[in-house]
Amino acid sequence: MYDNEKNGLDSKSISPEPNTGRKEIVFEDYLYYAAVQRLEEEGDKPYASKWTGWLFRLSDHKGKNVNVDVSKAAQAPPMTEDQEEAANASRALRLASWASIFYLITTDILGPFNAPFAISQVGWVPGIVLYFVMGLMALYTGLILWRLYIRLDSVRHPLQTYADMAERIFGRTARHIVNILQSIQLLVNVATIVLSNGQGLSQIVSFKLCFSVCIVIWVIVGLVIGQIRTLKNYGWLANSAVWLNLIVIFTSMGFVAHSAPNFAAAKTSLGVEQGPVVTTEFATLPLFKQVNGIMNMVFAYGGAMIFPEMMAEMRRPMDFWKGMTVAQALIFVAYLMYGAYAFQGQFTLPLAFQGVSKFAWQTLGNVISLITGIIAAGLYGNIGIKVFYINFIEGYMKGPRLMTPKGRIIWTICVCVYWVLAFIVGSAIPQVQTITGLIAAIAIMQFTYSFPPLLRLGYDVITDAMGADGEYVPGTGAGCRTDTWHDWSRWKRGLFGGRVLFKVFNLVLFLGGMAMACLGMWGAGESIKATFQQAGAATSFGCRSPLQP
Repeated sequence: MYDNEKNGLDSKSISPEPNTGRKEIVFEDYLYYAAVQRLEEEGDKPYASKWTGWLFRLSDHKGKNVNVDVSKAAQAPPMTEDQEEAANASRALRLASWASIFYLITTDILGPFNAPFAISQVGWVPGIVLYFVMGLMALYTGLILWRLYIRLDSVRHPLQTYADMAERIFGRTARHIVNILQSIQLLVNVATIVLSNGQGLSQIVSFKLCFSVCIVIWVIVGLVIGQIRTLKNYGWLANSAVWLNLIVIFTSMGFVAHSAPNFAAAKTSLGVEQGPVVTTEFATLPLFKQVNGIMNMVFAYGGAMIFPEMMAEMRRPMDFWKGMTVAQALIFVAYLMYGAYAFQGQFTLPLAFQGVSKFAWQTLGNVISLITGIIAAGLYGNIGIKVFYINFIEGYMKGPRLMTPKGRIIWTICVCVYWVLAFIVGSAIPQVQTITGLIAAIAIMQFTYSFPPLLRLGYDVITDAMGADGEYVPGTGAGCRTDTWHDWSRWKRGLFGGRVLFKVFNLVLFLGGMAMACLGMWGAGESIKATFQQAGAATSFGCRSPLQP
């Protein structure tokens, strides 16, 4: 659990607050100042308002230091110069509303269009059941992340990234693990979207343009969109992307019902020979293909990876649950409806609208999806570059804050490097279905299904252990604690001090997510191997499109 001494944090790197002799930030500080922050965000509303009252009453049983008394906020020591600078930078980004968050979450392009492919790999019955179960669990884990954020974030100690949350609960090592996985997922997400857009463009021009050039074109467009720094300014793009995605879903459903499959593309991309369309209630494909199909489903609920980053730019993070739940409901209904409409059976392509045989209908879907795809890629790139900027430029290099003039110059350079890397990754594995399954197994399973219950378990152990501590006074560090994490008494209170079954449930959910991720990595690896072995398959950095007959 989080303990500065135990995790070896350099106390000299944290400025002591005036007249307190304090040299470290402790978990109690995060809880206290987060409570003060949420009270300030309520504005003119009374302290015991509906949502704020619910927030604090939920932890009444954990004792005074968890359900803190924010009426004593005036006793808190003043912020240091560094803390004031960080607080001002955090305030400058807190502009987005919950409606903007709804549009940002539903901007994801890959979920709906690979839903028919995912269901075709496992069958209608398992596909529908899995989409429902995964959606329910994604809602639960999203609420966990929201709950933890509002209890740990403040402008004095801003929680800006998923890694910040992991560090505050499990320490510095957890931060590094999350940063690495999140950076990989965001980069591959961008690469996958650029790859799918390249496929769409190659189909529009009838494969007369080199496939690698098709990808480069979208990298250049991404460089332009990537200059947007705040999510609030990105909101209008995300808004348009949602409605354009729905247009593609409904129009392509009509096309599929009145068009033969694109047999040539299915042969090149999937290795499926032309024949009668076969749809099944339970698929009989090899296990690795079914696992890869399930991993493609996971992409539908992959937004949890950037939930903390979204909340960090909200005026009122308490409202995040509204945007998140509405977005998850729309994702579930739209994806499941579109996925279950898999009339092309084994010929269903990873981007379903590309699987119709009429060129005009292919082009309509491709043109609209090119627009929404690059918007989604820009969103992921924005968050990915921010993760790098906050951790490396501001944290390690002690560089300028993001919203400063110097920060703008460094941001532009980072955008260029990031999109070049996306081109390299997307061109190296030119099959959407395999790279999607791989990144879902490596990272999305963790951020959506494994990490949130583990973080909640850690939070509960820490806060339940506070039950026997003395009264917390801001600025005194760990002075209120009666024992340390080196003592079994504290671990005993943390593990068995309350709601043991809830802790066991979260532990089992974490282990289940990890086991599924390992299975998914095996399935994705086997799928990549099988795809590259197909005759006529697209090669790395080649001119041949994966859809070209």
